[in-house]
Amino acid sequence: MSDATIRGPVAGSDRGPFGNRKPWPERYRELADQARDPRLQAFYRTGCPAADTPIAEVPLVALDFETTGLDAEWDSIVSIGLVPFTLAAIRPGEGQHWLVKPKKSLSRTSVTIHGITHSDLQQAPDIGERFGELLSALAGRVPVVHYRGIEQPFLNAALQWRLQESIQFPVLDTMEIEAHLHPDRQPALWQRLLGKKPVSIRLADSRRRYNLPHYASHNAMVDALATAELLQAQIQHHFSPQTPIGDLWL
Repeated sequence: MSDATIRGPVAGSDRGPFGNRKPWPERYRELADQARDPRLQAFYRTGCPAADTPIAEVPLVALDFETTGLDAEWDSIVSIGLVPFTLAAIRPGEGQHWLVKPKKSLSRTSVTIHGITHSDLQQAPDIGERFGELLSALAGRVPVVHYRGIEQPFLNAALQWRLQESIQFPVLDTMEIEAHLHPDRQPALWQRLLGKKPVSIRLADSRRRYNLPHYASHNAMVDALATAELLQAQIQHHFSPQTPIGDLWL
């Protein structure tokens, strides 16, 4: 689900648009020692790029979840899409798309949004059976999402529910980047009266600004691919391949 509405300001800093130079490599080493599950241990021990690494040198993975709703405490993941890439190349042939059975029934609203039905999930495994593959696909890469309010909290909730462990990792959020680039995207009343329209930072609308092709939304694999292409366009138009990853991640 990549069309949630972002709220609140984006933090600014002379260190970059988000000002977050958190030492993730050191944090990963600490978390590897604290983790109990071997899959989480392996994930953290693979490591994380240093904050001063140019983004052109960073392995990335676009990640998207379709869910039963927007509340990670009550709702569940129903599909996972991921596509490994770098600024130079996207590798959809190495991507993954999995259906997983949610812990609660699908709502009519969620079925309408993503088109996944109860019959589609009848033979789907619990997400716990995919943890090993998913964490392996994320290991050593920085995840890229469009609205981090979905992927981070939902994956964390799924791990806590099944393993009684949490997960931490940095992300690049293409929606937050668009929010930073369009701080005045909501026009004042007088501007609306003069016909000025809000600037949408939804995935499809953001892609349109960069003349990227239209893709049908709410398929996790397609949205992951769309997010990867959007980040490449954002870096090309507004940043540099030499931009330190720590200036962009959250």
